Amino acid sequence: MVGLSAGEKHFIYGGIAQDLRTDGRQRLHYRPISVEIGVIPQANGSSRVRLGATDVIVSIKAELGRPSSLHPDKGKVAIFIDCSPTAAPMFEGRGGEELSSELSLALQRCLLGGRSGAGAGIDLSSLVIVEGKVCWDLYIDGLVVSSDGNLLDALAAAIKVALCNTGIPKTTVNLGASPNDQPDVDVSDEEFLQFDTSGVPVIVTLTKVGRHYIVDATSEEESQMSSAVSISVNRHGQICGLTKRGGAGLDPSVILDMISVAKHVGEQLMSSLDSEIAAAEASAEDQ
Repeated sequence: MVGLSAGEKHFIYGGIAQDLRTDGRQRLHYRPISVEIGVIPQANGSSRVRLGATDVIVSIKAELGRPSSLHPDKGKVAIFIDCSPTAAPMFEGRGGEELSSELSLALQRCLLGGRSGAGAGIDLSSLVIVEGKVCWDLYIDGLVVSSDGNLLDALAAAIKVALCNTGIPKTTVNLGASPNDQPDVDVSDEEFLQFDTSGVPVIVTLTKVGRHYIVDATSEEESQMSSAVSISVNRHGQICGLTKRGGAGLDPSVILDMISVAKHVGEQLMSSLDSEIAAAEASAEDQ
């Protein structure tokens, strides 16, 4: 928890009320975002995203698995987040474990939809190789290197960038003589298929401080929040998930207004990410 004096708290509240935050931003503006791709060579895809002083790394590993009996036409995705104890004092001991679990669960809710897979921002059906028998399991691991607020948005952005960098090995399937036989799958070491990220959303977190809400809150601003709503929105302006934290309740009309703002801000964030991804890919090709 960030310790602030009464004067510092008053300064934060006053600045947000006047639409001029302590770092010079307006209420609905993000900090500068920077992107790196391919930071972990042994992974199928990886990225590093910096949002102000918040710094996160995501790696993606694809392994052959078996679809669940409930969803034989879908692959599987698991998200695990680890908060480095050096990222912030509150991450030491149990604090880091609890936040890691909270972030993992929130990302699953916002990116993977319900238990049925409906509304998932990641197309799980594209991960199936042989329905009911063989699929790709994607393991998404995130590491919080440095924390200065708004971890959920930064991690979701890093996941989207890492998926853009992910190559799924091309497979050749040899079906057995009997329909009950397990197919023989040959995995190529040289040919890869680019993962389709067109439907993968970004997450926009709106944090309520005083009577107003802001995007991309810093740690100091988060310490003064009454509640926060994280909304995942895709390229078409569709809502893929929503999660709330903080004890204060919100009027339904306020949440509807937040969703409208998230759609607008999400469009800007998506555009910034697209530009950063294109620049990172161009830089990687030049090396």
